[in-house]
Amino acid sequence: MGSTAVVVGGGIGGLAAAIGLRRLGWDVTVVERAATLEDAGAGISLAANGLRALDALGVGAAVRDASRGQYSGGTRTPRGGWLTRMDGAALERAVGTPIMGIPRATLHRLLRASLPARALLTGAEAVTVEQTGPGTVRVGCGDRLLEAGLVVAADGIGSKVRRRLFPDHPGPVYSGSTVLRAITEHAVDPRTDFELTWGRGAEFGHIAFLDGRAEWHAVLSVPAGTRYADPLAELRRRFHAWHDPIPALLDATRPEDVLHHDVNELRTPLPSYTAGRIALLGDAAHAMTPNLGQGACQALEDAVTLAAALGTEPTVEAALVRYDAERRPRSQAVARAARQAGTMGQRLSHPLAVALRNTAMRLTPSRAATRMILRHHAWVSPRLD
Repeated sequence: MGSTAVVVGGGIGGLAAAIGLRRLGWDVTVVERAATLEDAGAGISLAANGLRALDALGVGAAVRDASRGQYSGGTRTPRGGWLTRMDGAALERAVGTPIMGIPRATLHRLLRASLPARALLTGAEAVTVEQTGPGTVRVGCGDRLLEAGLVVAADGIGSKVRRRLFPDHPGPVYSGSTVLRAITEHAVDPRTDFELTWGRGAEFGHIAFLDGRAEWHAVLSVPAGTRYADPLAELRRRFHAWHDPIPALLDATRPEDVLHHDVNELRTPLPSYTAGRIALLGDAAHAMTPNLGQGACQALEDAVTLAAALGTEPTVEAALVRYDAERRPRSQAVARAARQAGTMGQRLSHPLAVALRNTAMRLTPSRAATRMILRHHAWVSPRLD
């Protein structure tokens, strides 16, 4: 099946969807309101399910070559005591790959490289998306109109397309957490590939990259909209007494590189990911908290599942029914699990609750922890060839 598609949004999910559709012979245009397709962000961890999706799209090998496997690390207390230890080798034996850490901008660049320049329409916002006939959707970008047989809305958590399709849905809500993050200016030695440290109402974590730099993030339980005149100075104040290498990571960061975003989520599940010939994908469909590191991986699953359905079903309508049936239950279950994980992590602030959580984590066998991870990582990607 070959036809014309418009993908609204040039993030990771949108680019992956465009790659998948092009592998089927579709003529695809990615509409992105930003003037340049340089995904702003710090770092990302890719689990086995996300890597399998990238393999199906033909970019898995390139992504692995640019990534660093997460074999060492775990979860700690602010004084440095271990709550859990990461066994990346055991996870690799179970699912065939460790979790991989990569700068988000690098992943974005590798995805862009798989698309021809003519497929990317930047500096153009999709102002209107209308179904004008039984097999046609029209996308209005200012004074330009694009007609397609399919529109993929990958326009993020604030999706305007989602609001048009489901005007009664309450939309995204604040999770209770805000996140500050950055990539160090130069190479550092964090001593482990990946760590999380849970304090009372605060979390600090890092991901080590192949080039020696590291991404760090700090999650705080503060009111929505809280901002700081000097974010890096505020973090140094809050985390100065936490274990190494946390102070060193902050010292290796330029103030202008710190990003600050409130963590929002689609707490109310959507009743469908499709309407007519429009499909929602990624955060537009199931924006979740980052506690399981599955946001991008679920978007990649979406992209491959959508392409596979379009490649095997007799009509676009049948393919979208299948896409919704396969993706909505799984992605919404992962979103619920991420929310639950967040309530047991940095969101805890009462000393007794924190002590009980820490004791339970120390007593959990590593094999049990691996089994919990496998629930989300052990996804088998459909083939697109």
